[in-house]
Amino acid sequence: MSQNREIIGIVGGVGPYAGLDLMQKVFDQTMAGTDQDYPSVIHMSFSADIAPRPEFLLGASEVNPGPALGRIMARLARAGATLLAMPCNTAHAAPILDAALRELDDSLRSVPPSTAHVRFLSLLDAVTDALRDRLPSTGGGRPVGLLSTRATFETGLYQRCLEPAGYIPLFPDGMGRELVQSAINNPDFGIKTHARPVTPQARNILLDAARDLADRGAEAILLACTEIPLALPEPRLFGLPVLDSTLILARALVRAVAPERLKPWPE
Repeated sequence: MSQNREIIGIVGGVGPYAGLDLMQKVFDQTMAGTDQDYPSVIHMSFSADIAPRPEFLLGASEVNPGPALGRIMARLARAGATLLAMPCNTAHAAPILDAALRELDDSLRSVPPSTAHVRFLSLLDAVTDALRDRLPSTGGGRPVGLLSTRATFETGLYQRCLEPAGYIPLFPDGMGRELVQSAINNPDFGIKTHARPVTPQARNILLDAARDLADRGAEAILLACTEIPLALPEPRLFGLPVLDSTLILARALVRAVAPERLKPWPE
């Protein structure tokens, strides 16, 4: 890959381990015989600079994390990144992402044109494309179970992108969504504070939620929070394919910068 002209820029810190997981999966999904065959990647993790996403989206805070994310994107672009990605589903909600991309655009107005042409790869677009590939819509609506943050559910993030594509999003019930949220961010056992290793309590909560979605007729389980794959790394659960949003984003990045080196989908 010595002639590669693209440099991947990972907006890390949302959360920190999700950024690391994305970078590792970019390398894992690349066919390489030497160090030089891997994509070039810049990963910046400035979690302390980024206000909490769920609190803003749910009205508990007026501080939009979008501008801070946009400034990190601009730093990546100035460092040479040409293709940006952000491994956080919740941060793709329009109020945050739109503010981030505006800040990126404003920050790059005075830089050389080569820097100003940096691209952003949407996680939501990558997930929708992967679903079409792995679980083609039949026209009648195929049910897909989602494990996500409460904010992702309440903002309708995936409802708006999956329903027009021919899928029926299934989420845990109200209590189940609260339990999934606790598996992500409970300070005593949640993945954000206990990522390596994930606690048995967090994993069991997520397994129970996935089992419930399978029992309700889901044809696949989408891990729609980039912390959750750290707890559920299996490619299949309860007889259903598991779609890891971090893995999907990693594969989309490799496909964009070096399609000839993208490994087959892991089974």
